[in-house]
Amino acid sequence: MARMTSMDVLERKIEKAQAQVSKAKKQYDAATATLSDLLDKREALKRDELVKAMLRSSRTYEEIIAFLDTGSEEEP
Repeated sequence: MARMTSMDVLERKIEKAQAQVSKAKKQYDAATATLSDLLDKREALKRDELVKAMLRSSRTYEEIIAFLDTGSEEEP
């Protein structure tokens, strides 16, 4: 009969572990979504900053694009 009791204990431990994994996955998913949202916001702020800098610049659009394109040619 001891075998049945230990099987019941094992089953309860398995259920508890499954619940912990499920809870951890929900927390991970929420944290991942928050991180993704924050990264998107940071990129939007960088784009806004770049556009503002371009508008303040005395350079033409073509000059700015040419400058940016020459930087990519130098990379290996």
